[in-house]
Amino acid sequence: MIQSDKAKGPSDKDMEFSTSASPENGFSRILRLVLKELDVFYRRDLAGLQLLYDLLQTPWLQALLKVYDCLQEFKEKKFIPHCLDAKALCSEVAEILHKTHNSSEIQELRQILQGPHFKALLSVHDTVAQKDFEPLLPPLPDDIPKSEEAMRIVCLVKNQQSLGVTIKLQEMTGDLLVARVFHGGLAEKSGLLYAGDKLVEVNGISVEGLDPEQVIHILALSCGTVMFKVIPASDTPINSQKMVYVRAMTEYWPQEDPTIPCMDAGLPFQKGDILQIVDQNDALWWQARKLSDSGACAGLIPSNHLLKRKHREFWWSQPSQPHIQHKSPITISLEEEDDIKIDEKCVETDEETFESEELSEDKEEFVSNGQLLIAGFRRSLRRSRLKSNRYAQACSCHAGFVPYETVVRYQRCPSDKHRLIVLVGPSGVGVNELRRQLIEHDPTHFRSAVPHTTRCKRSYELNGREYHYVSKETFENLVHSRRMLEHSEYKGHLYGTSVDSVNAVLEEGKICVLDLEPQCIQVTRTHELKPYVIFIKPPKMSYLKQSRKNAKIITEYFVDMKFKDEDLQEMEDLAQKMETQFGQFFDHMIINDNLQDACTQLLSAVQKAQEEPQWIPAAWISSDTV
Repeated sequence: MIQSDKAKGPSDKDMEFSTSASPENGFSRILRLVLKELDVFYRRDLAGLQLLYDLLQTPWLQALLKVYDCLQEFKEKKFIPHCLDAKALCSEVAEILHKTHNSSEIQELRQILQGPHFKALLSVHDTVAQKDFEPLLPPLPDDIPKSEEAMRIVCLVKNQQSLGVTIKLQEMTGDLLVARVFHGGLAEKSGLLYAGDKLVEVNGISVEGLDPEQVIHILALSCGTVMFKVIPASDTPINSQKMVYVRAMTEYWPQEDPTIPCMDAGLPFQKGDILQIVDQNDALWWQARKLSDSGACAGLIPSNHLLKRKHREFWWSQPSQPHIQHKSPITISLEEEDDIKIDEKCVETDEETFESEELSEDKEEFVSNGQLLIAGFRRSLRRSRLKSNRYAQACSCHAGFVPYETVVRYQRCPSDKHRLIVLVGPSGVGVNELRRQLIEHDPTHFRSAVPHTTRCKRSYELNGREYHYVSKETFENLVHSRRMLEHSEYKGHLYGTSVDSVNAVLEEGKICVLDLEPQCIQVTRTHELKPYVIFIKPPKMSYLKQSRKNAKIITEYFVDMKFKDEDLQEMEDLAQKMETQFGQFFDHMIINDNLQDACTQLLSAVQKAQEEPQWIPAAWISSDTV
């Protein structure tokens, strides 16, 4: 399509545009020829060419191409300063001017040359001009054998940032290889080192016959620049995976895992942490970093498959504590998984117990600091509910173990239903009181779901206000169809809160607030409700004793029962067990050391849950789009 210059003479604009750069291979000449060709079709009024023709004629594009041609012309030239001793030359000129006939111009020039700022500028010029900024590479030997493998020289400048590389010894050949390059590290950012590269020299020292510890010792003694001579891997890995965000549903401590390839490169995490998975190429060990430290070098975490297997083998059967070194009784044999045992080195500078109390169904209250805090039906229901469901929930928890839950950033649209607010906490910590005060703060905006019951309606009650009064058959149908978030039997009657009751509140455009036992959280975690779980935690024991010193529990018989030390200790222990076993489901935590402050924090947290982006399971979003 591009014709010769003789086919048609260029226009005046074209000639003016092509005056710069080389006429043989410059971009300006190519554009001029394209314009000539387009001019033929443009005159024929062909559709779609006018926009392209006008774009190529724009002055800014022509100017950019002129600059590009000039850079192409001089990019191969090595620029050498005209003078290496400008400061001395300036002194000579000043001496000559001193002997010359004095005039106002000479005085002004001499004053400029003798100024301290001008002398400092020339001094800097000489320092830069006399310095050679070309990289100093060792000369290639003349007698390179034809069978010699191509090598790459990698020069990295050590700083406070991690190099982000592990090395391992290949037992079959004795070679030292780059085992993995961590995302976010200095080596990964340089783009010069890859997994599988063979180390030949480190800082000019041959590594043949050395083990990884000796190489690390060499690097530890180096200062400033680190130079690697490597034989590139035959296949350079290309990571085209999309980054995935997950919520950790378990704990992991690398120092307690004897199978991790490099303990120093492990990334510890706790339940509920949001992790960014940046590399899943290794089937057993992924690279990840915490969302709170997204700029740091990535670390190793067990893959989903590996953590599930560890859980099946009761690897983490007891709650892990970072300050206690646990010795696992179970190890993975090499016959079962040979590639788990990799000697990589980092290149770096019981079932809870609940006691049931026979409490009144309708009036269970306690007084704190002179205020009557109404607990209502919930506490008595929760006490009895634990007896019937504890074993089944414990079994299902082990059977459906999920190490990581894929999450996405979710922003609720104003037209969407509000998220369900779930309050969780041990009895006596003030969960019911916080729920009550939140609803009283704005009853037009907040409401609790009306529970279901099979007992008879009393004279002062209305159906749909205190309870939904249903038959036992209807209640059991709701349970079997999994439409009950919580349910239990109390004094021969069934009680529970249904999904339909919650949806009835949400459909009215209100925020539904429930307090549940943590064992029931999993039932609410659906795309239909999108719950936001807030854990109400008691303060430290010393403060708890002070704040509950005058608190009393009052039953319907008006018998005062003060909190005993063992009651407070039970509350603290139960809160710790809840956090240990169900902390992965908690979106927010409030320490109730002051009721008024806790109410303010609760209101703020509920507003953020509805108005600000939050991390939620990806399944909740995908279910909405089906």
